Amino acid sequence: MRMIISFAALFLSVILLQLSSGGVGPLDALSGLALDFTTEEIGLLGSAHFLGFFVGCWWAPRLMGSIGHSRAFAAFTATGAIGLMSHMIIVDPTAWLLMRMATGLCVAGCYTIIEAWLQATLTNETRGRAMGTYRVADMGASLMAQMLISVLEPASYVSYNLLAILCCASLLPLTLTRRRQPETPTAPRLRPMLAIRCSPLAAAGVVVAALSSATFRMVGPLYGEQVGLAVDQIAWFLASFVLGGAVAQYPAGWLADKFDRRAVLIGFSVAAILSCLGTALVTGLDTSGVMLTAFLFGLTSFPIFSISAAHANDFASSAERVELSAALMFFYALGAIAAPYFAAALIDGYGPQAMFYMIAVGHLALIIFGIVRARVRPTRTDRTRYVWSPRTSFIIGRLTRQSRDKSTR
Repeated sequence: MRMIISFAALFLSVILLQLSSGGVGPLDALSGLALDFTTEEIGLLGSAHFLGFFVGCWWAPRLMGSIGHSRAFAAFTATGAIGLMSHMIIVDPTAWLLMRMATGLCVAGCYTIIEAWLQATLTNETRGRAMGTYRVADMGASLMAQMLISVLEPASYVSYNLLAILCCASLLPLTLTRRRQPETPTAPRLRPMLAIRCSPLAAAGVVVAALSSATFRMVGPLYGEQVGLAVDQIAWFLASFVLGGAVAQYPAGWLADKFDRRAVLIGFSVAAILSCLGTALVTGLDTSGVMLTAFLFGLTSFPIFSISAAHANDFASSAERVELSAALMFFYALGAIAAPYFAAALIDGYGPQAMFYMIAVGHLALIIFGIVRARVRPTRTDRTRYVWSPRTSFIIGRLTRQSRDKSTR
C-alpha cells in the first residue's frame, strides 16, 4: 500500500490522461458523422492521431533532455488540450487532422515522461507491484474512457471541453508531487531493422496488432452506427473489446510461456479470424450478442502485440531490449497510421462488414508468414518471460527489460 501511495501522483496522471485521450477517438468518429464528414475523412482522423503519436514517441525523450520532465509534460498536455478545444471552433475535416495529430503527440509525449519517471524511481523490490498497478490503472481508465461516449454529445463544444479539462487535470498530480524530478534518460536509438533482424514474424505481428486495435478503436464507432447501435450501445461495444483484451492477458501469457510462441501467435490469429467472420457474417444478433462478438474479438486479437514482442525478445540480447521495444513500436505505429483510413474506405465502398474482412485478411497473412518462418528457423528453448507490453512509448522497454532478463530460462 505504501508503494501505491508513493506512486499515486503518476498513476492518477495516467488515469486522467487515458480518460481524455481514450475518449477523443470515438467522439471524433461520432461527431464526424453528425457533421456530415465522409467516411474516409473520419478514418483519416484516426490515422492522424497515430502519426502524431509516432512523432511524440520520437521527440519526447529529446524534449525531456532539453527542458526536464515537468516542463515537457506541461508542453505536451497544453498541446493536447489546444487540439481538443479547437474542434468546435474550426469545424473542418482538414483542420481536425492537425488537431488529432496534436492529441496523438500529447498522448505519446505524456506517457513517455511518466514511464521515464517510473523507470528512474522503481527499485527491484517495487518494480513488479508498480508495473502491475500501472497496467491496471491504464487499462481501467481505457475502459472508462469508452463508456464516456455514452454521456458525451457528439459535435458539442461542451463534450470536447470536458475532455480538455481531463487532459489539463492530468497536469496537477505530476507537477504538484513532492517527488524530486529524476535525471533525464538517454533517448533510445530508433533502429527499425533491429526488429527485422531479431524476428521478422514479430515485426509482422505488431503490424497486424495495429491493424486490429487501431481499426476497431478509431473506426469501430462507424461500424456500430451502420449496424444500428445507439450511442450508449457503441460505448459498450468499444468497452467490450477492451475488456476482452484485458481478460486475455493471463491465459495468453500462460500459453506463450508453455508452448512455441509462433504456434501460440498463429493460434490467436486463427481465433481472431473466426471472431471477425462471426461478427461479419452472423446477422440478427441482439445487443448482448453484438457485445459478445466485440469481447471475443478483443480476447483473440489484443494479445498479438505482447506475444510478438515476447517472441522478438527471445532472439535479442539484454543490451538490445530497449531499442527493440522502440523498433516494435515503430512498426506498430506504421500499421496504426495506415489501418483506420483503409478500413474507413472499405466501409464506404463495401459496407460495415468490410472492416472485419480486412482485419481477417491481415491475420491470414500473419498465419501464412508464421508457418513459413517456422520452417526457416527453429524456436528458442531459453525463452524470456511473456510480459504484457503496453503500446505507450518508445521507452516502455526500459520498464519491461528487467522482467525479461531475470526470467530468461
